[in-house]
Amino acid sequence: MKEAMLYEKGKDGVAACSLCNHRCHIKPGKRGVCRVRENRDGTLYSLTYERPVSMAVDPIEKKPLFNFHPGTRVFSLATAGCNLTCSFCQNWTLSQADPGDIGSRQVTAEKVAELVESEGCAGIAYTYSEPTIFFEYAYDIARLVHEKGLYNVFVTNGYMTVDAVQAIAPYLDAANVDLKSIRPAFYKERCGAPKGPDAVLASIREMREHDVHVEVTNLVVPGLNDSDDDLRELCEAVAAIDAGIAIHFSRFHPDYKLRDRQATPSGTLERAQAIAKDAGLRYIYVGNVPGSDGENTYCPACGGLLIKRYGFTIISDAVSRTGVCPECGEAIEIMGERNG
Repeated sequence: MKEAMLYEKGKDGVAACSLCNHRCHIKPGKRGVCRVRENRDGTLYSLTYERPVSMAVDPIEKKPLFNFHPGTRVFSLATAGCNLTCSFCQNWTLSQADPGDIGSRQVTAEKVAELVESEGCAGIAYTYSEPTIFFEYAYDIARLVHEKGLYNVFVTNGYMTVDAVQAIAPYLDAANVDLKSIRPAFYKERCGAPKGPDAVLASIREMREHDVHVEVTNLVVPGLNDSDDDLRELCEAVAAIDAGIAIHFSRFHPDYKLRDRQATPSGTLERAQAIAKDAGLRYIYVGNVPGSDGENTYCPACGGLLIKRYGFTIISDAVSRTGVCPECGEAIEIMGERNG
């Protein structure tokens, strides 16, 4: 175990956690909403420190990050747990597990940093589950990885506090933030997150103020968050922060507690792309549809094809090394050069 960061000791041994926007007040012997931070005699501990349940090497495009070091290999790491309870979670076997319910092994932060380098990766992604809830582990790894000149990425629901963003920002290079809906009721009823989209948008805004590269994913669930108004208002909210933030509309597949719904129709994703363009967003992608034109990067000025992809594989790349469109000279907001 590791003593938690971002909490205060209060009266009667209650620990006031300020890591995420639940801001749990945790009594001795109890855990927070995330189920992985436990109060023991007034001291709050992380139960997942140095206890990963998954480690793998992925393409950075799988996160998904399309405008950040395209084509690089990234070391991926997760522990059990999450601070949300989304009924449509695509990684629920990890995110909704208690620490004792799923196999893990002890791997020190120093060992993880060594693995990132020895596996030939350009950086590490804290992913699959929610990195906020294993913040102490991610923080210690991130500092070591940063010292090696490699990058750190959060794949996150964004329901962290501004305090948490500020703590990790010196070591965080990029984040893909899952903005699930623009409706507070959706967050409350479907995700167990009463502070809703405002809290997530505040995290995105804070990350951008600290020069963290941000891309946004919206899992489009038929009948729940796919109306024109929902999509338009979500896109306008992202564009108001930074129109250069890439947005990924991801196809929903029936899973977890929403097995009775159909997969997202391709027409819905095409409609979302058109709405995002009208809202002023410059980089618009479609996920979970291998072979779709929505996987490619196009110049926001002239529409020229810049990076062609199939799934997570880059087929051709005309921009990563120069940073400008070869057709019209438009500066393209892609961070970092491609490897190889």
